[in-house]
Amino acid sequence: MKLHNYFRSSASFRVRIALELKGLAYDYVAVQIVRGEHRQEPFAALSADGLVPLLEVEGDKLSQSMAIIEYLDEVYPSPALLPADALGRARVRALAQSIACEIHPLNNLRVLRYLVRDLNVADEEKNQWYRHWCRQGLEAFERQLSRLPASVYCYGDTPTLADCCLVPQIFNAARFNVNFDGLPLTLASYDACMALPAFQKAQPSACPDSEG
Repeated sequence: MKLHNYFRSSASFRVRIALELKGLAYDYVAVQIVRGEHRQEPFAALSADGLVPLLEVEGDKLSQSMAIIEYLDEVYPSPALLPADALGRARVRALAQSIACEIHPLNNLRVLRYLVRDLNVADEEKNQWYRHWCRQGLEAFERQLSRLPASVYCYGDTPTLADCCLVPQIFNAARFNVNFDGLPLTLASYDACMALPAFQKAQPSACPDSEG
């Protein structure tokens, strides 16, 4: 397997976590998003949407972090990243999508760059945008956790797809100084994850292309 990714991309981080949790070896291929390498060859020829992560596996190319992780979970089912029961899977997917579909799209790099370069939003106002939408999303995530059975991780006693999404979002939120007050369940899940070697090995600072 070959993973094209960027160390600071939260979507790439999700896939790295899943690969580490499953103990799967892969070749790390850095795509420097900040320098626009995702729009240049050779990556542009590989990726239809020009986004990371991209997983090359068995001659095929898979995009979108959520689809990649579910593929890995189906092909390499142990340890499972989705519960065995349909209700549990729906709850985990809802948690994961609250981050991947609600928080992340408003705050990824291309959106923040558009605010600054095209709409002439000041840098601090851009940061306020990030903090506002991220905080609102994390509050909704906390409310979801509060309505689920008590657990070590986001759902249950082992990491799931939801944890693969949560940890990168917290990493990015910390970079923008998002207020984490009043999110005890969210942060407890995060802390439980970061105690595991898989999450530590997947973090941005451990990546070959890390810039600190």
